[in-house]
Amino acid sequence: MSYSHILVCVAVTPESHQLLARAVSIARPLNARVSLVTLAAEPEMYNQLAAPMLEDIRGLLQEETQQFLQELEDKAQYPIARTFIATGELSEHILDICRKEQVDLVICGNHNQSFFSRAACSAKAIVSSSQVDVLLVPLGS
Repeated sequence: MSYSHILVCVAVTPESHQLLARAVSIARPLNARVSLVTLAAEPEMYNQLAAPMLEDIRGLLQEETQQFLQELEDKAQYPIARTFIATGELSEHILDICRKEQVDLVICGNHNQSFFSRAACSAKAIVSSSQVDVLLVPLGS
């Protein structure tokens, strides 16, 4: 199968480098575009701080996520077309990105950690509701 745009679901974890490497190995011979999507951490999940402090924490988490995405881009040795930082339900964002950006392959990790568990559940939603191929990559524990 020939793909033209691959979307990789990543998290701020070392396993994301493995997912991106898999995407690049598929994209390079096809000269396909590669984009990244991740979920932004919500500070409300961590504690019940006062509202002004939540904004500070939200900004720090956003900055950490941006830095990690930049690190992934720098180490990819392949151009990254777009990066997306989503909040809320990951599968809805993936479906929307697939439609708007003409993505024809989504790569997700299959792992026991919470993000990758949600990504795997999102992959099921994508498979059942779209025409987009989904590749689940097994990740070490």
